[in-house]
Amino acid sequence: MKLTWTTAVLGVLLTAGLASAQPATPASVVPDKGRPTKLTDEQPLLNFESYFTGKWNFEWDVPEGPLGPAGTIKGAVTYKKIDGNFYEGTLTATGPAGPIKMTELIAYRPEGKTISRWVTDSRGFSYLQIAPVGGDLGGYYNIYYESNPFTYKGKTVRLKHALRLLSPTRFRNTVTIATDKGDFTAYGSPWFEKEMAPAGK
Repeated sequence: MKLTWTTAVLGVLLTAGLASAQPATPASVVPDKGRPTKLTDEQPLLNFESYFTGKWNFEWDVPEGPLGPAGTIKGAVTYKKIDGNFYEGTLTATGPAGPIKMTELIAYRPEGKTISRWVTDSRGFSYLQIAPVGGDLGGYYNIYYESNPFTYKGKTVRLKHALRLLSPTRFRNTVTIATDKGDFTAYGSPWFEKEMAPAGK
């Protein structure tokens, strides 16, 4: 009997320890109406703060292009709120040509369903992007960033980033790039995965 009791106690402690080590379950960005969705329901606005704030890890395979050689860019980006509808993103990564750091200053207008951001890249260029924010009643959102033309190493570059927010912890960033007067071509489509704190933290 004593052995059985000891085993039971150890089992409870082990289960509790494993539970506390599990990531917290992310909250949906779509409000729960307590009923099935109706066609007449309005699309809920994207809660940028709830979705993006935190650290996101990524691994991005890029082809050779005007921004550098082909290879893998691996790192993380952390988003935080500055004030009101203003946010900041800080990206640190290592690419085929060495370390990369980017900063994003983001302004979001939920009522207008638009986002703009100013991106500064340590490789020696900056650009402005604007984007509409779309979505559906199922909680999927899309952000389509398009940049102004900017000059880098004697070439005129334009970038487009199509962000597809497919779950509370994963989004995909499909990037296309154009040089001078050329057409847009694929520049990688990395997944970003959010780091979740252990449950109870």
